[in-house]
Amino acid sequence: MIQGSVSIVGAGPGDPELLTLKAVRRIQTADIILYDRLVNEDILGYGKPEALRIYCGKAPGHHSMPQEAIEKLMIKYAAAGNQVVRLKGGDPYVFGRGGEEALAVAAAGIAYEVIPGITSAIGAAASAGIPLTHRGLAASFAIVTRSRCHDHASAVHWEGLV
Repeated sequence: MIQGSVSIVGAGPGDPELLTLKAVRRIQTADIILYDRLVNEDILGYGKPEALRIYCGKAPGHHSMPQEAIEKLMIKYAAAGNQVVRLKGGDPYVFGRGGEEALAVAAAGIAYEVIPGITSAIGAAASAGIPLTHRGLAASFAIVTRSRCHDHASAVHWEGLV
């Protein structure tokens, strides 16, 4: 049996024109597209008409399917020889659980790649004309989330960010 692969793709902040060419190519050749709530519907239109599209979005307090189920679907379809695209809003490695998904498919022996996307933290600032760094005004910026790891009670070190 020929094994497929998984591409964990960042769909950016919503504007289809902000996708990378590599992201568009993977979406165009995907047999299976598992997509999040924040993915613009127009981006799904880049997929082949026959590609299976599976919604697996999450909203605070409401998950269409648990994270483990998403990972199992990725592995199941890739193991069956499909080219799977896990399409995520923003960037998969910025609050996107892309790391968890990469670990899961790697542990299953499935070939994978991660295609970055523009994170909304940067995309929103750019769209508003706000530079996140500017010589003489701002030398750095931080991206933090209010949610915590479910296994660790790590907190943001606000003093260090000030």
